[in-house]
Amino acid sequence: MREFQFSDADFCALRDLVKQLTGINLADSKRELVYGRVSRRLRTLGLKRFSDYRQLLEGDDESELVEFCNAMTTNLTAFFRESHHFDYLRDQFLLPRVHDARAPRRIRIWSAACSSGEEPYSLAMTVCEAIPDWKRWDIKILATDIDSEILARARRGIYTADRVKGLDPGRLERFFRAPAGADQPAYQVDPDLAGLITFKQINLMHDLPMKGPLDVVVCRNVIIYFDKDAQRGLFTRIAKLQRPNDLLLLGHSESLFKVSNDYDLIGKTIYRRN
Repeated sequence: MREFQFSDADFCALRDLVKQLTGINLADSKRELVYGRVSRRLRTLGLKRFSDYRQLLEGDDESELVEFCNAMTTNLTAFFRESHHFDYLRDQFLLPRVHDARAPRRIRIWSAACSSGEEPYSLAMTVCEAIPDWKRWDIKILATDIDSEILARARRGIYTADRVKGLDPGRLERFFRAPAGADQPAYQVDPDLAGLITFKQINLMHDLPMKGPLDVVVCRNVIIYFDKDAQRGLFTRIAKLQRPNDLLLLGHSESLFKVSNDYDLIGKTIYRRN
């Protein structure tokens, strides 16, 4: 027996609100996921019914709308996840610039759904490893997410031993240090590395605040939750921020097929602005 009554109307209303706020398109099979995640908010707020929670959201309580979005977004990530992307960035984008004295020393990279920070920190490590004198370059990495709580964790840059267990020991030694006052084994991102990254809350369904141009956009494992119209709108906005030959990286199960004609597929989920 359920702790809270959860009607078809409750599910449909919350599903529609998720779509409106985040662009995420929840299938009928996600009903139990919605119940489980939103139930935590009911307990926290001392509410008895989903209808009461819906009424709260309909009252435009901005803080609770943020909590609702945080509850409904999935945050699964790891350092150097889908490693072929980082290999490509090193070998085909960064190193050619290092070896070409005429190439621009300005680099802008956007991690568009950065979750708890492993992706942008992996990008920063790749940059530092490929460019010996990177501190003399103009390099900025923008890391964004819709979830304000997960962004706060990403900014702190502190990870437990299980989160860094797949990292090369040399990278751990070079790019991490022991955080002050930690009561368990933990690793904190070195301040120099963290200084390459700016964290910002952005909803991908809204107008993008950046002006570009962006050399590399990493938008992985997020559009699988969007319907085709939302995907088309997003990549129309992203394409305006990139020049010909700039790069776009998607997740392993994502594609721009019938979504955008602004990019050419040049590798495994690696696209180039045309």
